[in-house]
Amino acid sequence: MKVLFPVVLLCSGLVFSQKTVPADYQKIPEILDNPELLYPFIVPDKKYDYWSVLRNNPDPDKAVIYESQAPDFMTLNDPTPEKGFFQKCLGEDCFSYLLACEKGKTKYFSTEQQLRDFIGTVDNLPEAILIANTYGYTVDTGNALSSSYKMDDKNIFLYLTKLTNNTENKESFFIKINRKTGKHEVKSNGTF
Repeated sequence: MKVLFPVVLLCSGLVFSQKTVPADYQKIPEILDNPELLYPFIVPDKKYDYWSVLRNNPDPDKAVIYESQAPDFMTLNDPTPEKGFFQKCLGEDCFSYLLACEKGKTKYFSTEQQLRDFIGTVDNLPEAILIANTYGYTVDTGNALSSSYKMDDKNIFLYLTKLTNNTENKESFFIKINRKTGKHEVKSNGTF
């Protein structure tokens, strides 16, 4: 009996202390857990003649991740930058970069900050997730604490995850992204 009471107390504490997502949050659609599928939803702040997201692959057909409608007369022969955003490794097929044409001039966006600048005002949920991805946060559709969102006129609120030091533990984060500025605030919800 002496052992039973502390065990019941400990178990009830574990059950009632588990973090949950507020009821007014929605589940992030599974298709939005892949950054490569988010690019078509970007609405750049500036008007570009053409823009595309590419990976560093020497095969032009395999390099294109997404491209806006290009004018018929445009030919691009610019070299691939040495580094890009979402850097996974060294060598081929290891990072992405954005190429935009404005008034006949080519401009590269090859860092996470430059991608955030290209997005500018956060117009939709995929843009908010992409911005969070540039800080290392990801959607894990297997848990509500890492795949939920709510939007209002000023902010987009996300529950996303980030791998901790070892890849076995994930940490849940509450992220608030200002729609006008793209700035974010983050609060940890602990590991799971």
